[in-house]
Amino acid sequence: MPAKSKAQQKAAGAALAAKRGDIKKSELKGASRSMEKSMSQSELKELASTKRKGKPEHASKSA
Repeated sequence: MPAKSKAQQKAAGAALAAKRGDIKKSELKGASRSMEKSMSQSELKELASTKRKGKPEHASKSA
């Protein structure tokens, strides 16, 4: 499942870095913290590797 926004892609990247041990889990905030806990490394990698071109900064609330 590709990321729907740049913000979602960035949060997935931060969560993936924490899951790999590149950054401390205590440094995560908001969505990236919950993503790290609830998603597998492969799911996070798929979201984080989404191309940003053409994505909105934030997904709309109605979608």
